[in-house]
Amino acid sequence: MADSVALDPVDLHILRLLQNDARSTYRELAAEVGVAPSTCLDRVTRLRRSGVILGDQLRLDPAKLGRGLQALLLVQVRPHRRELIGPFVERVRALPESRALFHLTGPDDYLVQVAVADTADLQRLVLDEFTSRREVARVETRLIFQQWDCGPLLPPGEPVRP
Repeated sequence: MADSVALDPVDLHILRLLQNDARSTYRELAAEVGVAPSTCLDRVTRLRRSGVILGDQLRLDPAKLGRGLQALLLVQVRPHRRELIGPFVERVRALPESRALFHLTGPDDYLVQVAVADTADLQRLVLDEFTSRREVARVETRLIFQQWDCGPLLPPGEPVRP
């Protein structure tokens, strides 16, 4: 836990609010937290510089972009060696269908979240981009019926407040 940053209740409140709406102005945040806007700006700047805040994300609806089917691909790479996994990771990250990539422990080496147009597009993706690769030993596919966002990410032991 050497990389953790000391956060006080004001920092935590700001982080909760920003995770719910990253477009909040410093004036809005300051009013909600109970500090001056300049203090709020300084806090957010410090949280960015210390690496607690990594950036802001724009969330898109995959279905509105013609990618209405999402799936999780469990991928086994054999042999699991650095000289093979580097190019594999680069290739998967470059695929327009890829939404997230996780390196795992256990029988599967990677979990890839993808967004595709339909089942035919998913089949094409699995066959042409995954199982056609020499290092890919196995791919299991799980369709995503529904996805929910969860509460804000906070340090261990911090209570989640609305």
